Amino acid sequence: VQLQASGGGLVQAGSSLRLSCEASGLRFREYRVGWFRQAPGMEREFVAAIEWSDGPTNYADSVKGRFTVSRDNAKNTGYLQMNSLKPEDTAVYYCAAVLGDGYADRGPASLIGYDYWGQGTQVTVSS
Repeated sequence: VQLQASGGGLVQAGSSLRLSCEASGLRFREYRVGWFRQAPGMEREFVAAIEWSDGPTNYADSVKGRFTVSRDNAKNTGYLQMNSLKPEDTAVYYCAAVLGDGYADRGPASLIGYDYWGQGTQVTVSS
């Protein structure tokens, strides 16, 4: 199983970026996809997730209304559309995947609720 995150870059505050997470080696449509980020010196934190059924989504409060998570099962790819970027969004962004509804005691925002992780893509937002 491989998850390949891409789409990061250096942008100015207020700009937009779309991150992609291309999956291989798994039946992508059967997996929940989560996005996390880690800023320098900080712990990795939840950003957003989309369920395997392409239905419910979840967002961290800090990105609600600005970020949109989606997926294209035909392309085995998940997306994170990031609008109105702020300097505090600067981080390495990771995508992750877990089969179905994941683990009973680990929700979509749980770091330990995912079995597979991508390598991360850097997002830097200048003020």
